[in-house]
Amino acid sequence: MSQTPSNMLPLGTKAPSFRLQDSITDHFYALNDVKGEKGTVIMFICNHCPFVKHVNDEIVRLANDYRQAGFGFAGIMSNDVEKYPQDHPVLMKEHAMKEQYSFPYLYDNTQEVARAYKAACTPDFFLFNDELKLIYRGQLDNSRPGNGIPVNGRDLREAMDAVLNNRKVSLSQKPSIGCNIKWKE
Repeated sequence: MSQTPSNMLPLGTKAPSFRLQDSITDHFYALNDVKGEKGTVIMFICNHCPFVKHVNDEIVRLANDYRQAGFGFAGIMSNDVEKYPQDHPVLMKEHAMKEQYSFPYLYDNTQEVARAYKAACTPDFFLFNDELKLIYRGQLDNSRPGNGIPVNGRDLREAMDAVLNNRKVSLSQKPSIGCNIKWKE
């Protein structure tokens, strides 16, 4: 199991625009379509990665808990589906329905969006404020497959709670660790 860390895009970076097809509805979503009033969470995830499987329940809880508070969410899958057919959009839809994703699960066929965000691994989390400026990036929490630490979304939840309570988001941010994005050659 590969353990690739996040690239840690510089804080303050403006969210790169995108327009991607949702594997669940087949509709296209742009960044502004998923933008939340308080902030926006962009998650680079996929179907097959054991690190994503480990946190799936928590990302569903997180989206359900914070969407009502004004946060927008999108999951983006950027892996090469030729080499990793288990991440194919048809299977993305099945996976999203099984996991009960309440957010669009978008397919980045060209991998341009992952490159624009400097995403490196799955899962990789990015939280943007109401002006779409990056205020948090990195890990969901300290839990990893097999390390015995419960999945609770603490790091991302603390950043989102800071936004809700008009506090500064802590600059102490740890990179996510996961499977590397499967780049096309």
